[in-house]
Amino acid sequence: MGKNKRLKRIKANNKPPPTTKNYGKPTGVTKAVSKPAKKHIQTQHTEPTIPFEVHEKILLVGEGDLSFARSLVENHGCEDVIATVFESRDELKDKYPHVAENLAVLSPKDAEDEPGAENAKPGKRERIMRYNIDATKPGPIWKELTGKCHRVIFNFPHVGGKSKDVNRQVRYNQELIVKFFKLAQSALAPLGHQPKPSHNHPVSPSSIIITLFEGEPYTLWNIRDLGRHAGLQVERSFRFQAKAYPGYRHARTLGVVKGKDGEEGGWKGEERAARSYVFVRKGDTEKISIGENARRRWGDRDVSDGDGEEEGR
Repeated sequence: MGKNKRLKRIKANNKPPPTTKNYGKPTGVTKAVSKPAKKHIQTQHTEPTIPFEVHEKILLVGEGDLSFARSLVENHGCEDVIATVFESRDELKDKYPHVAENLAVLSPKDAEDEPGAENAKPGKRERIMRYNIDATKPGPIWKELTGKCHRVIFNFPHVGGKSKDVNRQVRYNQELIVKFFKLAQSALAPLGHQPKPSHNHPVSPSSIIITLFEGEPYTLWNIRDLGRHAGLQVERSFRFQAKAYPGYRHARTLGVVKGKDGEEGGWKGEERAARSYVFVRKGDTEKISIGENARRRWGDRDVSDGDGEEEGR
């Protein structure tokens, strides 16, 4: 009897613990991890900055195939444009065979009997074309335009491939810019001689605008320092957007480059990042009053492209 009681106690002690029902999640299913909410990325749309008004007198220096000048007239409605080129009329046609259509808009007489000229619609009045204009040398045009221009624009100045040595090439281009600055300043209209201001067209100091590609070797030119040494200062710089000038295409200094198949080739400058620098004479940066709301044109953030830089004063 005693033995049987001991066996019963041992069995009772060795019984497995009572099972409890699990009403939790089924096995094999992991806990759901909450994913962070996707951030809505808003793409900022930057409107191109246009550094001139249609009523201003604009001098274009060192034009190539004249597509930029034509866009100012046809698409922006600029009323007083003088376009100058370094080449003679015949040299220009040899470099850029398609130039006839642009000439027909800017200077119909220069495009007479030229193939392709019949496809272009002439401007409302004859535009002024000037040939054989060296941006570094004094000449009759600079005397004629002394104190008359509101914008002097030189897009992508370059001396061409004078040297394969980078340092020498940089110096050649710096010399070009410095000499140009000196002549261009003489053409700027004095402060207070800008066209009559209106609500839509506030006036600003007359300016020299230079556009360069971004990156080396152009950053080595130190364009801001060249301007300071010439008595100028950068009022503003902004990203140059070729799309703002319909019909414009970058013209290379050496002319149209064709491949072995005879088709036009080479890189397209209008697709390359570039920046424009607006230079004004030191002392011309004070605000110009327009009624009670005095403001500088470039200080108006409504015309900023969101990518601009303003020189500290």
